[in-house]
Amino acid sequence: MATITIDPSLGLQISTKTHQEEQILDEIDGLIRVYKDGHVERTQIIPCVTSSLPPELGVASSDVVIEKVTNIWVRLYVPKKCHEKTPLLIYFHGGGFCIGSAAWSCYHEFLAKLAARAGCSIMSVNYRLAPENPLPAAYDDGFKALMWVKQQALSGENEWWSKQCNFSSIFLAGDSAGANIAHNVATQLGSSQAMALKPLSIKGIILIQPFFGGEGRTHSEKYTVEPPRSTLSLAASDTYWRLSLPVGSNRDHPWCNPLAKGSSQLEELRVFPVMVCVSEMDILRDRNLEFCGALGRAGKKVEYAVYKGVGHAFQILNKSQLSQTRTHEMISHIKAFISR
Repeated sequence: MATITIDPSLGLQISTKTHQEEQILDEIDGLIRVYKDGHVERTQIIPCVTSSLPPELGVASSDVVIEKVTNIWVRLYVPKKCHEKTPLLIYFHGGGFCIGSAAWSCYHEFLAKLAARAGCSIMSVNYRLAPENPLPAAYDDGFKALMWVKQQALSGENEWWSKQCNFSSIFLAGDSAGANIAHNVATQLGSSQAMALKPLSIKGIILIQPFFGGEGRTHSEKYTVEPPRSTLSLAASDTYWRLSLPVGSNRDHPWCNPLAKGSSQLEELRVFPVMVCVSEMDILRDRNLEFCGALGRAGKKVEYAVYKGVGHAFQILNKSQLSQTRTHEMISHIKAFISR
C-alpha cells in the first residue's frame, strides 16, 4: 500500500509537526516522515482497534505476543461454527513495509470476514516496520511466526485456537508488502527446511496485489490512472523501497524485483502453488502479471484473477458497491484455492 488520499469522509487525522522542515530526510505526505536524526513520525490514518468482534459474525479473535524481545504479536481469527478443523492462513498486512498494523480496523474487518466466509483460521502477524527495521527484518519476523506455529502444533496443548486448526493445511498469505513478505518467506523454505517444518505442511501461497518493483518502469506504472481515493502512487512506491531496502540497494534488489537479472532463478526455487489477486486499476498490475507468467514458465503451479475496475487495496480501503462486489469475488476465489 502507499499514499492514501486524505478524504474528510474517512475521519483521518494528521499529526502536528515536531521537527523543522529542513530536517526531513524523506516522507510520503500524510503517511510517514523520516528525519535526519532518525526520528520517524507516522500519521494515524487508520484507527487501531481491539480484537473484539460482533457475536453474529461467528468468529472468535484474540491477540497473542509470540516474541517479547522484538514485540512481535499476532491477531488470531477462528470461525466458531466449523465442525471440522480449518486451514490456517498466516497473513501479513500491507503498508510498504513502513506503516500498517494487524490492529488496523480495515484489516480487522477484512480478515474477520475472510475467516467467516472462507471457513479458515487466520493468524495476522504484526511484524517490525522500516525504516527503523529495514528488510530483511519483516521476513525474519514472518519466519519466526511460522516457527511459533510449529511450536504450538508440537506442544499438543489444546489452546482455544490451535485445536481448531489443521496444521497440515497451512497457507502463507498477505496483501501488498505483506504479499511480498509471504513470497520471500516461502522462497526461503528449501526442501530441507520444509522437512524441518513438520508437523506443519504448507499447501500454497496467496498473494494479493504483491508489492514488487524495479528500476525499469512497466506500462501500468507509467500510465495507469488509479480510481479516486487511491492507495498507491509511483512516487510513494519508490519512497517505500528507499526506506525499506538495505543501504546502497536499488529497486532491482531481488527482494524488490524477483525477476531482475541476478535474482534467484525461479526454476531453482521451491515455490508452492500460488494464487495471485491482481487489481485492474493498480499500478502494480503489469508486475503482478509478469510475475505470474514467469512462475508458469518455470513450471510452477500458479493461478491468478484480475478484479475489474478497482485499484490497489480496494478490499480494505474502499467501501464502494463495486469494491464490495469485487471483495466478495476475491474471498470466493481464496475459499476455492484453500479448499482443494
